[in-house]
Amino acid sequence: MRDEGLSAYHQRHIKQGALGVFLEAVSAGTISPGSVLIVEALDRLSRAEPIVAQAQLAQIINAGITVVTASDGREYNREGLKAQPMDLVYSLLLMIQAHKESETKSVRVKASIRRLCEQWIAGTYRGPINNGHDPAWVRRSGQGWELVEEHVAAVRRTVELFRAGEGATRIIRELNAHGLKLAPKGGAASSIYKLLRLPALYGAKRLEIDGQEYTMFDYYPALMTADEWAELQHLLGDRSRRRGRGDIVGLITGMKRTFCGYCGAAVVAQNLMTRNKRPDGIPQDGHRRLTCQRNAHAHECPVPGTCSVVPVEHALLAWCSDQMNLTAITEGGPDLQTPRARLAKLRLEITQVERQIAKITDALLDDDGPAPVAFARRARDLEAQLEQLNTEATATERELAAVASRSTTPALASAWSALAERALGMDHDARLQIRNMVADTFERIVILHAGADPYANGPKPITIQLISKTGAGRVLNIHRKTGALLDARTTAPDIPDAPDPYA
Repeated sequence: MRDEGLSAYHQRHIKQGALGVFLEAVSAGTISPGSVLIVEALDRLSRAEPIVAQAQLAQIINAGITVVTASDGREYNREGLKAQPMDLVYSLLLMIQAHKESETKSVRVKASIRRLCEQWIAGTYRGPINNGHDPAWVRRSGQGWELVEEHVAAVRRTVELFRAGEGATRIIRELNAHGLKLAPKGGAASSIYKLLRLPALYGAKRLEIDGQEYTMFDYYPALMTADEWAELQHLLGDRSRRRGRGDIVGLITGMKRTFCGYCGAAVVAQNLMTRNKRPDGIPQDGHRRLTCQRNAHAHECPVPGTCSVVPVEHALLAWCSDQMNLTAITEGGPDLQTPRARLAKLRLEITQVERQIAKITDALLDDDGPAPVAFARRARDLEAQLEQLNTEATATERELAAVASRSTTPALASAWSALAERALGMDHDARLQIRNMVADTFERIVILHAGADPYANGPKPITIQLISKTGAGRVLNIHRKTGALLDARTTAPDIPDAPDPYA
């Protein structure tokens, strides 16, 4: 059994290596009493804290197994330790020494890496920093790096597909179809989002040493700019851009933007089970429905029922293909003011919290006595609040950078019109582009599947309320079968209360 390259100090030879498998076999009784385990030395069993290391040795010995150290020929078993108890003390001293040596080495290595990071940031060092994992798309070339073109092509295609709205599973499928690999052994869908968050994409190496983070800019060859990476992080945080698992790309569902006008629950798409499908396997239009989650799961919506998604898609695409309509609802261009105002408010709150923390710190420093419990608790609460505000500010800065960098937001009506026919014909790429345009243009879409007055007699329209990123809104009443526009207004629908069945 070999655990080459796995740390006994960090217990990786137990968590990942052969020794961990051996200890599990001991616990399960797979290894019979009377067996012998030969190790090079006790420090190969463990270099962890002595109390942990001795517990591991005791676990093996208590299972009736003899441990033999090849370096000095000593044997450790129950009978021997009963006869020579000092051998147990000797083993403990060896474990203390091994742990101390590893601890000293760890401190020195961390100090060396920290010093190299600080020198890189100061600009006085430009050599390698051998800590952490380097990305698969680069390899060492002398004192610098060179790109591994086959992996670079895979990374660029991954970023391109993700920006287009594809999910991890489909990205891997596309890469495999074109013979592209993210790493020598390929890549799993779960690793896609991890890859897209790497600062190495814009050339930075980021290390954390004892809780302190260091970022070395221009360490690797960059595949994108820092602004492009910031936009990518915003898209990663915006789950509305991720496509669902189904074969049909939803134009308005699965983005946390579409809601039921009767109960407020999210509206979801349902593909009804039917044998009557198109040649490409996609359900016929009449079998694609919209319903709210409360109605789908527990039938708790006050107005139960569904409607076809097709007339809603027809109406939305037709309405957005008219430039007058689109200009009216998105007047003012990209909505930069909202994130800017939010960022300014967050920065003000950060400043106020920092002042409160400073006041508490000064008060504690002026008092020689023990810190009051209330002060310490308040300081912890403020620090947690400050961390949350900083996280929100960072996300808002990324959102602002992303919105500012997209010059086509919101999309012109001509873009909607050019894609509409293909999208309604179930063209995957066209529907993906429309989905992203919906996410760029609308903050909220409200569906009333039986109209604003679901209790009226006669045929009922489908009512759609569109609220843009700028806050402007329109209410559309459409024919429930064709999607033809019946009327449009700027006010929100007035929904009457459900009639009392016992009145």
